[in-house]
Amino acid sequence: MNENIVVTGMGIVSGIGTNKVSTLQSLQAYRSGITQLKYLQTVHQELPVSEVKMTNDNLCELLQLLHKDSITRMPLLGIMAVKEAIEESGINLKTSTNIAFINGTTVGGMDKTELHYPDFQGVESFIQCHDCRTATEAIADYFGGFNLQTTISTACSSAANSIIHGANLLRTHRADVAIAGGAECLTKFHLNGFNSLMILDKQACRPFDKNRAGLNLGEGAAYLVLERESDALKRKASVLCYLSGYANTCDAFHQTASSPNGQGAYLSMQKSLLMAGLQEKDIDYVNAHGTGTPNNDQSENQAMLRIFGEQMPYVSSTKSYTGHTTSAAGSVEAVISILAILNNFIPAGLNCENPMDGLAFKPYQQHIYKANVRHVLSNSFGFGGNDSSLIFSKRV
Repeated sequence: MNENIVVTGMGIVSGIGTNKVSTLQSLQAYRSGITQLKYLQTVHQELPVSEVKMTNDNLCELLQLLHKDSITRMPLLGIMAVKEAIEESGINLKTSTNIAFINGTTVGGMDKTELHYPDFQGVESFIQCHDCRTATEAIADYFGGFNLQTTISTACSSAANSIIHGANLLRTHRADVAIAGGAECLTKFHLNGFNSLMILDKQACRPFDKNRAGLNLGEGAAYLVLERESDALKRKASVLCYLSGYANTCDAFHQTASSPNGQGAYLSMQKSLLMAGLQEKDIDYVNAHGTGTPNNDQSENQAMLRIFGEQMPYVSSTKSYTGHTTSAAGSVEAVISILAILNNFIPAGLNCENPMDGLAFKPYQQHIYKANVRHVLSNSFGFGGNDSSLIFSKRV
């Protein structure tokens, strides 16, 4: 019999806050982090993004890191979020054993190497911190105490897949604690790559709106501390919620586009419900992938119609606050989903003033408070049709 997997700690940093408290405050104040570029060095000032409002030097000072030139931005964001998650969980890395660290990222340390490309003479050290594995190790080295560490890179489903992998390590007793999530920083390569696909909006993104024109990129990091319920109770940890269901599927429809009928998204939601032992009507809120691109929103809408039919729960996309944090999106939105459960509120989406034709749910302009949020389904869909869904459930 599979044992319940619980969340005992979480940490988050994004364009709307550098911890759980400030993130919740921004959400409840309808405060988006999407603004004009400030920190990324690029000529594309016409493209709004959601940046963490701190320089690398600011982050190093906050984390008391002296060797500022030997660490890139992604690990700095990751360290902040992991630190908050560990502190809330009460896990002691010095005395605890069999702890796994699973990090989702795609950019890695690219923000430093691209500044010097193609001439690296005199700055060869940046080459060593370019790849995703090294960026993950930089986070792990800050804390120490991890028995296993690995990197997952599946584009925009990376962090969700890290959480899934962490839960599977616990279920198979290959780990006793899993710290799982993802981190991503903005880079010129990142921005130009999405721009070349012509899916960036020059205004604030409008998920599920008829006039949606694309996404806004964001950066950030978020992690969950996962444990088996019996272990958490044994050490008298506070349990925030259950990770009751999850699934990863791949419809392999197209390198960058979602399938018209949302087959991969449909299967990931269906399988996560099956694992959780829930019916469609049990889901109170869906934190949609909702990027604001014409293709994604239509595809996800079709998938939700197939799953929920006329029993549609509340749905919103919080990317209208944080921007699309790509490889970190699954964990950033997981933390927001858990905040919704803990605070019994459902965050409204922003900027959906003219709902797209055939939209399966009713967009709402105001948050819903005093809601009995028992089960939240959070979607994260990546390039290549790599689709993941997570279900978080209130502990009663």
